[in-house]
Amino acid sequence: MWGHGGNYQTWTDHLARWSRGERVDGRGLPALERGDYHQDTWVRLTDQLTRALSTRLQGWADDLTRALNAEQDEFAAARALVQARSGLHAVRALAGHPSLTPELRTRFLGLVDGQIADLQRQLETQLDRLGRTGADPRWIEARRRTLRDNPLTGGAAPGATEAPQPWAYDPTATPRRRIVTD
Repeated sequence: MWGHGGNYQTWTDHLARWSRGERVDGRGLPALERGDYHQDTWVRLTDQLTRALSTRLQGWADDLTRALNAEQDEFAAARALVQARSGLHAVRALAGHPSLTPELRTRFLGLVDGQIADLQRQLETQLDRLGRTGADPRWIEARRRTLRDNPLTGGAAPGATEAPQPWAYDPTATPRRRIVTD
């Protein structure tokens, strides 16, 4: 008689659904301890975590690239960059999930943050290539400024005098807006 696969099965089911973009609640996931699993099982589980994170990040990056390529207006491009950050919250939440071991959290958060920084660099590199093909230099510089003023991490723009504060803003805070009257 077969039973449930335990914590391993709970995690693999969660990862499969999460990587497809389903809304799943990760609060009930059991704690993972390396000593609870055979070495091969632990490797398979960490590979599944890596694949799930990679799948979601790749889908997020593809969506962002399509959105930026569709926008000719810098305000709309900045909005696409800012809105793209919300897609990263779920990815970073899984990468830093409290049920993961501290080593896995450190490793996965480093990988995710590295991929995000790499995409930021790739977007700027793409602008350099466009410049060599004869695209309008004013548009390229405006888009470069938009990319730098709205970094994907939400921290300070590169070249700013203060140190970058990745993920420094509170997405749950009540939005504030300034109304100027004449």
